Amino acid sequence: MSTVAKIELDNANDTRLRGVRWWKEVGWKHLFAIAMIAYCVFPILYVLSAALNPGGTLTGSTRLFTAVSLQNFTELFTNTNFPRWILNSFIVSTVTAVGTVIMGAAAAYAFSRFRFVGRRGGLTALLIIQMFPQMLAFIAIFLLLLTLRDIYPFLGLESLFGLIAVYLGGALGANTFLMYGFFNTIPAELDEAAKIDGATHAQIFWGMIMRLVTPILAVVGLLSFVGTYGEFILARIVLARPENYTLAVGLYVWGSDERNAPWGLFAAGAVVAAVPIILLFMYLQKYIVSGLTAGGVKG
Repeated sequence: MSTVAKIELDNANDTRLRGVRWWKEVGWKHLFAIAMIAYCVFPILYVLSAALNPGGTLTGSTRLFTAVSLQNFTELFTNTNFPRWILNSFIVSTVTAVGTVIMGAAAAYAFSRFRFVGRRGGLTALLIIQMFPQMLAFIAIFLLLLTLRDIYPFLGLESLFGLIAVYLGGALGANTFLMYGFFNTIPAELDEAAKIDGATHAQIFWGMIMRLVTPILAVVGLLSFVGTYGEFILARIVLARPENYTLAVGLYVWGSDERNAPWGLFAAGAVVAAVPIILLFMYLQKYIVSGLTAGGVKG
């Protein structure tokens, strides 16, 4: 065999080896990603097909998009309480997210910047408390709101503000720890320089620190909004009248009767309910990575 032929054969073997190595190290990841995308996209297409199907059923068809109509979406906003439900969800989720951010930021700033008796114990207590979900106390919450309704009706049962107060009661914990790690990445020298210029703690907190920790504020606000937007158990306990339902409760009531459920309206409502969350994630995605990674600093 000539020298040129040997060189060409060696090059071919090297290329083949690179190809095998590529499949072992990278190629299988692409196949896995394609399979996962298909697995995730199919339910979305199925729900969208049911939402556009005027027949109002989730079964009886083996093909998607056999009929396309906006009838379910039109009826959803004209003949149901869905617009009220989505408004209630936005009010509850927005107020809870804002309150969670403010409360968590204030607590994280205090734990990060001040040294006081019980600081370590307080952090440990928040860590332990957040391990127990609020739903474990739903009986106590129900009795408490039942009593408050006779004294302060706007904070009792059947009140959106009562539900917001319940959510804010569990706002600290993991959120404070997440913010605490991020606050520790802000040099304390900035606070000292501001104090030399005559700034108060409130001016430092609102005028300087809150602007520097925008990524973690966005992350905590997003997590709080999404969590309360889809929360069901506590909302079902506090809200009993259909006009006061949130989206999670209202859609559950529609789908609770398997035989007579308006599946077309249910699917259309699920599609509409998912749009705000998707838009919010797309708008805040630039803060999510930096907010989560920078907060993982030991303080």
